[in-house]
Amino acid sequence: MHKLLLAVAAAAFALAPSIAQAQSPIVIKFSHVVANDTPKGKGALKFKELAEKYTDGKVKVEIYPNSTLYKDKEEIEALQLGSVQMLAPSTAKFAPLGVKEFEALDLPWLFKDDATYSSAMKGTVGKWLFQKLETKGITGLAYWDNGFHMVSSNRPLMKPTDFQGQKFRISGSKVADQYFRLMGSIPQIMAFSEVYQALQTGVVDGCENTASNYLTQKFYEVQKDITVSYHAHLQYAVIVNSKFWSGLPPDIRTQLDKAMNDATDYTNSIARKENEDALAEIKKTGKTTLHYLSDADRKAWQEAMQPTYKWAKGRVGQEVLDLISKELDVKMN
Repeated sequence: MHKLLLAVAAAAFALAPSIAQAQSPIVIKFSHVVANDTPKGKGALKFKELAEKYTDGKVKVEIYPNSTLYKDKEEIEALQLGSVQMLAPSTAKFAPLGVKEFEALDLPWLFKDDATYSSAMKGTVGKWLFQKLETKGITGLAYWDNGFHMVSSNRPLMKPTDFQGQKFRISGSKVADQYFRLMGSIPQIMAFSEVYQALQTGVVDGCENTASNYLTQKFYEVQKDITVSYHAHLQYAVIVNSKFWSGLPPDIRTQLDKAMNDATDYTNSIARKENEDALAEIKKTGKTTLHYLSDADRKAWQEAMQPTYKWAKGRVGQEVLDLISKELDVKMN
């Protein structure tokens, strides 16, 4: 009897690690490059809250904001290697993977408002683009809105000639590279985490970004002038490592899908107000002057940037341009 009890105890002891392991939560590392108090940052935190709630703690989401885990040049490779499970990069980041079609979303003056953008991303265009990622071991889950770009420098940028010779940081989109060159400026690709110092030291003269990013990254402290141009849109794609995602238990994946859908609705609903509030905060600091384009100025910008559309055909391909043209009812030439 004594031996039998010892054997049972030993068996129970041997099983203990596997039982503990079975009960330990599935960890999702979610890395991004912006601050927590931006639309994307708040969206990631909302996903964490809902994912852990809907799965009853079976999933734990670890958020790594502000490039604390990976810089934007490193994060997609880290996702493919499985070092991180979830990201929300700007859609311009997919071109180095060979999926240049996403850059069509960076065309200037493409979306007339946030509602137009949202409709396109929920429709044929968004779904078609996500299919392009599947061969890269990446699954697209959602598109998150971050509103429209402004542009800044240490001098007012009101007319295309004001851009002449200025160096601007861009995130990597060749479409953005093209329209900045058409304005007579010199675009430079740079990691988001390096922008503040580059502006401060004069490595670049200016940059483009949304109001929420100008505020939270304190770019306004080192830029005397910001033009509220809203000339292009900034959007993120929430993506996950396909092998990790497909390996999840189906019930867990269903709950995470629901968490992502709800977090996406939340993020996209707050993006516009977050940017409006950020713009008001920047104005309140008095550290930079906000400029607004007149109708004539806006028309001059549009005419200067228009050749980007014709150029883009060779970069992103006719198929995606046709899809966008049909969805948005816009001319591509």
